This record gives sequence, C-alpha cells and structure tokens, in this order.
Amino acid sequence: MRSFLPVLSLAGLASACQRDFSTPQHTHRKPLVRRATQFPPVLSQHETLLANSFDANSIDDWAHYYGHENKLAGLGKAAAEWTRDRWAENGVDASLKTYHVYLSYPVHQSLSITYGNGTSSEVKIQEDELPEDDATGQEGNVPTFNGYSASGNVTAEYVYVGRGTGADFERLVDLGVDLDGKIALIRYGGIFRGLKVKNAQDHGMIGAVIFTDPADDGNVTVAKGVAAYPDGPARNPDAVQKGSVLFLSTYPGDPTTPGYPSHEGVPRTDPSVVTPRIPSLPISYRAAQPLLQALNGHGLEASAVNRTGWKGALEAEYRTGPAPGVKFSLNNQMEGKITPVWNVIGFINGTNSDETVVIGNHRDTWMRGGTGDPNSGSAILVEFTKAIKKLRESGWNPKRNIVLGSWDAEEYGLLGSTEWVEEHVDWLKETAVAYLNIDVAVSGPRPGLAGTPELHTLATETFKKVIHPNFGAFNISLYDAWQTVYAGKGRVEPLGSGSDFTAFLHSGISALDLGSGQGAGDPIWHYHSNYDTYHWMATYGDPGFHVHSAIGQYLSILVYHLVTDTIIPFDIPVYTTELRGYLEDLDDAIAASGEEIDTAPIAKAIDVFDKAANAIDALAKTAGSSKDAGLIKLVNSKYRDFQRGFVSQGGLPNREFFKHVVTAPGLDTGYAAVTFAGVTEGVQYKNYDVAREWVGKVAGGILRAAEILAI
Repeated sequence: MRSFLPVLSLAGLASACQRDFSTPQHTHRKPLVRRATQFPPVLSQHETLLANSFDANSIDDWAHYYGHENKLAGLGKAAAEWTRDRWAENGVDASLKTYHVYLSYPVHQSLSITYGNGTSSEVKIQEDELPEDDATGQEGNVPTFNGYSASGNVTAEYVYVGRGTGADFERLVDLGVDLDGKIALIRYGGIFRGLKVKNAQDHGMIGAVIFTDPADDGNVTVAKGVAAYPDGPARNPDAVQKGSVLFLSTYPGDPTTPGYPSHEGVPRTDPSVVTPRIPSLPISYRAAQPLLQALNGHGLEASAVNRTGWKGALEAEYRTGPAPGVKFSLNNQMEGKITPVWNVIGFINGTNSDETVVIGNHRDTWMRGGTGDPNSGSAILVEFTKAIKKLRESGWNPKRNIVLGSWDAEEYGLLGSTEWVEEHVDWLKETAVAYLNIDVAVSGPRPGLAGTPELHTLATETFKKVIHPNFGAFNISLYDAWQTVYAGKGRVEPLGSGSDFTAFLHSGISALDLGSGQGAGDPIWHYHSNYDTYHWMATYGDPGFHVHSAIGQYLSILVYHLVTDTIIPFDIPVYTTELRGYLEDLDDAIAASGEEIDTAPIAKAIDVFDKAANAIDALAKTAGSSKDAGLIKLVNSKYRDFQRGFVSQGGLPNREFFKHVVTAPGLDTGYAAVTFAGVTEGVQYKNYDVAREWVGKVAGGILRAAEILAI
C-alpha cells in the first residue's frame, strides 16, 4: 500500500503504498547538512562488482513479466512461483510460505445519479482499455472496487466532504451540514482512504464515493494543455485509484487474526473492528466532475467551509450540497472468504547466525499491471539476487544472514508481511538487525528515504556512491539529486505506515523505506490504476529502466555494508538529534492547545539516551580499530537490540499493534508519521490524562533503549 514520495511537492497527495509527507509536522527537524561528494564516486572492489551487476535490460524483462501477470492477493500463485524460481536460480534458498487470510473480492459494483427533475444516468466506474497499452485489455483484469468495502445497495442525497479528514467532518458538523443518512463524496489525498470511509461512517453516512482530483497533479494536467496518457504524461481522465479501506491505523494484517499468524484452522475474530460497515467505490475525475457540478448552488460554498485542500481543479464550485432530490444509488456487492496467499521467502546464511538483515517488497497488485507499485521493487529484487550471486562467486560471504521477502496481500492491509512477522517475531527479536523496504522503487526520478534515525548516515552516504542516470553527462549522484536538483531537502522522514516495514518497526526492528518517486512537472504516475503498466513505465516513468538500475545499485551497496561491515554501520547519536526535534514539535503542540503538560521526563530521558549513544559510539570506534572480538560482539548486540526498548511500553491507546513510542501512523492519517504519538494524539483529541500518562511511557521507552545501549 504505498508510493515512496517523500519529496513530493504536490500538496496533499497521499495514497496507499505511499506516505504523505506533504504536511510539515516535524518543523524543528533540521535538514542534514549537505556534504561535498566526490565525482565520479570511488567504490571498493566489491561495491564496483555489485554496481556493475545491474543490467537495465534484464530489469526491463522482469518488469515486463510482472506487468502482465494477475497478482491480486490470493490469485497470484504463478507470480509467486516464478519469483521463487528466479531467486533460486541465483543461489537463494527460496520457498513459498502460505497463510490463510480473510480477503474480499468484487461481485457487482455500480453507481448512478438521479437529478432533481427525475432523470438519472449511470456513472462510469470502469477504466477503458487502451489499444496502445496491452496490459489494460488483458483477460482477467480486476474491476473497480475497494478491498474490504462493505456490501450494500444504498440510495440517498450526497454531500461533498472535502478530503474526508476528521477535521473536515468536524468543520461540517460545526457549520450545521446534515450528514446523517447521506452518501459522502470524498476527494482523495491527505489521509488513507479507509479512514475517509471510517469518518463518513462515524458521522452517520451510509456510503462513500472517492474520486481523484487533478488539482493534485499540479501543472501536468489536460486542463493546462498537457496530453493525457497514453498520448502524453498527464493523468488519463478515466483513471481510477482502487485500494483497501481497512482501518489501517488501528491494526494491519489479517483483520480476523489480530496478533497471531493466519494459519488454516486458527480461531477467527469479527473483522468489523477494522473494516467498514458502509459500501464505497472509487471513481475517476472525469466521472466526478458532473457529480460535483450537480451540487453547484446548493449548500455551503468552499470559502465558507474554509478547509485546506477543499477546492480542487475541476469545473465545479465544490459546494457541500446536498442538492434537493439529487441522489446517488450506490450498489457494491462483495464476497468475503478465507483464502491462501503466498509469501516468497529467500535465505542466504551468514557466518554469524545471531544477526539478520531482511529485505522486502510486496508482489500483489490491484490490477494486471502494478509496474510502479510494487513491481518496480520486485524486478529490482530479482536483479539483486543476480548481483549477490556474482559477489558470492568472487569468494565473498556475508557475515550476517540475508532474508528476502516477496510479500503477498500487502495491498489489502500489509497482510503477508504482518502474518510472517507475527509467526517469526521471537526469532526476529533475537537476530534482526534491520528491515529494508523497497515497495515502489520507481514511479519517477526523485530519490527519497524514510527510516529510523540510526540508519540515516548509512543511507545518505550510500546515496553518494551511485550515479543518477537522468542528467545528460552523468555528473550527479543520487545524493546530489536528493539534496538539490530534486528537492529532497536533506531530510530522511520518520516512518508512519502504509507498507511492509510496519510490522518490523513495531516489533522494535530498525527500518528503512527507500525508492524514487515523482514531483512537480514529472509524468503523472497512475497509482493503483489499470494504467500503472509496463507501457507507462517504459514510456514515461523510467524509459530504459535506468532509474530502476540505479536504485538497485543503491540497495545492493546498502545491503552489502549492513551484512559485511565488522561493526553494524549505525549512527546512534543521530537518534538523539531527531528525538530532540520531535520533542520541540510536541512542546509546540502542547503550547498551542493551552493545556499544561510537563514533558520534562521525556527531555531527561533523551539526555540519558544521549550519554549512552555517545558512549556506545566511542566504543564502536575502539572496537573497530582494535578488532577486539569481544568488543565487536558487544557493540553489535547493542546496536541490533536497542530499538526493542522503544516498544517496551505496550501499544498505543485502543490500537495495541502500534508499540513504538517514538513514531507511529497518525490515528487520522493512516500513513503519515506522528512522533511521540501517545502524547501528541492525547493533546490533539483533548485526552489530556492520556497525554500525561504517555509522557511517562515515552520516557520509559527511551530510557529502556538507553539501558540496552549502556556499557
């Protein structure tokens, strides 16, 4: 469920498989200081071998395969077996791991509008086949639907509710807009779609229709004279963003087996805790425009609502409605069932069995294509196994175990990775050094990162070792592209949720999410649409698959150091810097609330952590120079384990899955990170006693992490 667009400059865009970093929540965090880079990069012998092992033509072949297979969760066994076989050919001990999970599939979907004069018309919900793009016309293409949507056949007047955030609904209630018994018309962006539906449900609405608005595409729009795909880089007007409507910020994974793996025959719980009770459908912007226009002159004007992201770029007034007698008839029939899904798990033994690095990418898609999300990452992982094979043939062996995961059912709510973590959590807590996620490896040319702070230095320094392919003379690195040309702004963002790092992070495992996305002026990526295809990628997203190759080179060098360096290449003092920035953000939020909450215990805990971080950093340097085996083992065990301390305080209020006291997805964002969420959201929702309780828990988690680091 994610794109990797931490540098996205189009305000408000947030999608499954993509994190929304458009909201500047972490204002006190300073960008990393830009450091000089040597060009061309100077690589070691092993780094050079790895970089030279990536062949854009081979990646093109892998992308073409994935881009023409049915990979909808529960229906993609052939692609799982193909992935296993490609990894095995390259010396990886690979096998399928089956889970039996609850999924829902479309049976019948339709939407129509009735106008005040009694006339009615069908609303187009399916995407056209494109003669230029063979994947859009393949037999067995998945119809338009939302995973886990409730079944229902409802008819009612409708109200436009903006992006459908909690604040949007609060504003409408304050303004006296009648929501009860109505159907919500909701604009994509800002928060995860499942929470849009939840907010509508919680306000008495009986259905939801979610549309894409071209305002999120900046200047790359048909209205501004840019040709639409397949004739140009603008969004096809009929593109529909499908996706899951699971309440992701409550808990991910199989909704019927919270906290334990979904094996055949296990007890099941009612999934309605995290799935909607009202039906929903997604539609295109072409389909949405007349629906918005039907509200012109009715209800409140956009200026009266006065909410950020309310008014889009379609030819409509974006009034709330309802309009007398103007109704939707929404019919959504789904089939829910327990069905097998297949992770592919690969293993390469390290010489130290007590340390493991996991690299993962999901394989399932909502359509035949999915070449950006997620199979840009899938194609790179196949090529990665080739590169590692060549390195092993040169005589190299990893010090640490390498585990590869090709996860299934991520799109429904991170099911494959979550079930695997739940099954192997004890072993992971004993051995896992880090999890690296490469979901949407490429949907555009702009490199970006999100991760836990101890990985920031390694991640950004490795950027300097790879040439960015999109500049004529090849005279810029990924690092320079990230820092300047592509406006990465020198920030590695905190992790929220929306992709497969989530279960690892909240089990106390260091994590990094990496990829290359789009920004202002770039060709529009058709996220979760039938038009996220091989043809789109080869024509607009990454012609020649050179960015794919660069991201693969980056991943391989990053993994090489994580599994080879004598001392695990963490920079623990960076964590202190980030913690202090997060605390300043929290103090600002408390001051704005007008409530008095003493955060001194967190500040004192950070001071203790700072001393421990500096001490272990100094010891790591001593161990590395002295080559003392005992010191090396001590340092590495502390580096591996210290994140476990941050999950030692139990889960967040009413969502126990999310245990990390430093970072978690926002309750009303689903994706975007909220730091010190227990306190921050206590303040946000005026649960001040909870906020005060969580001051102690946050401090306790930081102190526990410091205790693990202490020497």
